[in-house]
Parts: sequence; C-alpha cells; structure tokens
Amino acid sequence: GPTGVGKTTTIAKLAASCRFREGLSVGLVTTDSFRMAAVDQLGRYAEILQVALEVVIEPEVMAPALERLSGCDVILVDTAGRSRRDSERLRELGAFLREANPDETHLVLSTTSGERTMLRDADAFSQLGADRVVLTKLDEADGFGIVLNVIKRLDTRISFVTTGQEVPDDIEQGGADRIARLLLGHEPADEAEADRLAERPLADADCEGVA
Repeated sequence: GPTGVGKTTTIAKLAASCRFREGLSVGLVTTDSFRMAAVDQLGRYAEILQVALEVVIEPEVMAPALERLSGCDVILVDTAGRSRRDSERLRELGAFLREANPDETHLVLSTTSGERTMLRDADAFSQLGADRVVLTKLDEADGFGIVLNVIKRLDTRISFVTTGQEVPDDIEQGGADRIARLLLGHEPADEAEADRLAERPLADADCEGVA
C-alpha cells in the first residue's frame, strides 16, 4: 500500500494475534530496506514477540528467506510503502510479490486519506493482485460516511480494520457486522441480529445518517 498507512503496525498486530491468541508460530519478512526505521521497528516487534525476522532487499533473495521460515505456521511479509504515481517502484514491488507468491495479498488503506485518494490508491495497486483490503485508522477518520462510500465501491473483501495503535488489541476482522458496529458504535442486540448483519451486503447495513 501507500506510505504512512500503518502497514508495519498492522503486521505487528497480526503477528501478535497469531502468536499469543491462536498459538501459531510466526515468521516475519520485511522488504522495506528503504527506511531503516521500518526495519528497526519490525525488528523490535520481532524481538518482543520472539519470532524470526528476515530482511529481503532484493526479489531474488525472497525464496531463500521464505525457505528459512518454512517451519512457521504463518509468514507475514511487510512491504515498503509506494506512491501510486511511482510506476517504477510499483513494478519493483510487484517483483517482490511474485517471488513471495503469497496465499493472500492485503492492500492497506488509511481511512484518514479521503475518499478520492483511497479509491485512486485502490485502483493503482489493483495491478499487483491484492485480493483483500485492510482499512486502518478508523479511530482517526473524519467522517464515517466517506468510509462507507469507499467500502461500497471497493470490489474487494475487507479483511481487517484497525482502530488504534495498541498491539495487538486495536484490530478487528472485517466482517460486515463488525464494520457496521465499529462505525455506528452499535453492538448487535442478540446472536440473530449479528447473523442478520453478517449476511447482508455492507452497502445495505443500517448506516443511514452517518457522516
């Protein structure tokens, strides 16, 4: 995804959740060698979580790095932020992704970016094969109506949403019921209502009047 949307923090939240809540072994990979602070940040998380970290500076060394982590239940790859206008860097990112050959590719978008920017970023990064979207910083979004408009227009599954900086707490799976609850501050009254919300398209959720 673009720069500054919270990719590294989101990776840390997912790693911590897998490690401590689900009891899975986790390996981390970062390709963000352009910002040494990013490597240091993920390195600190890896140390705290007691998981292995591989730094991949070229696409050609991705396969050996993944092989060294092959004993892990889950491998999470953090990529460098890229501008949608930088076609050369986007092609380079695509090379890393092809070598990684991931089971899932998540595009990370910040809900503080504005509707037009989010949709343009989604369009630009679609060429890289993203099949899921993570929406970050819902706690900082100016208007939830904008968030809903973006969700309705994205033809991609919302995998996770983040609602703060706390690791691993401030992350939720991106089901329609959860997103509606987060945006509206509404807890489903009972299990039947939760099931009803989950089965309805997000565009049809009870979101009238949100702005």
